[in-house]
Amino acid sequence: MAVVDQAILAHTETMKLSSAELARQLVQHLGPTVVAVAAGVRDRKLPYKWSTDGGPVPRDGALQRLQVAHRAWVAIATSEGADVARAWFIGANPRLDEQPPFLAIAAGKFKPVMSAAAAFVDGTDN
Repeated sequence: MAVVDQAILAHTETMKLSSAELARQLVQHLGPTVVAVAAGVRDRKLPYKWSTDGGPVPRDGALQRLQVAHRAWVAIATSEGADVARAWFIGANPRLDEQPPFLAIAAGKFKPVMSAAAAFVDGTDN
């Protein structure tokens, strides 16, 4: 499947999730600390609270960051598996000036993160 098609599918999948399910999936795969930092919040327990049905919902900026993180996660995990996707998220990335993708998401660098994810998936990072 073409990288563009995967990106559209990841976007569609992400947009259809409730904020609770979105947070739940990210916490399950990346852990609450990475999710909190990526979302731009200080409280490391907040991702757990967001993942509870009927619980608090992320503010708009945090939700946007979670959506970008989920899209990147889906793209890489679908192609390479969950362990590789987690390593990609927390490791230094040369396409992001050696910044880990979760920190780049926190800084609002959405387009560079998604471009780095696409390059990783399509093999142009090799």
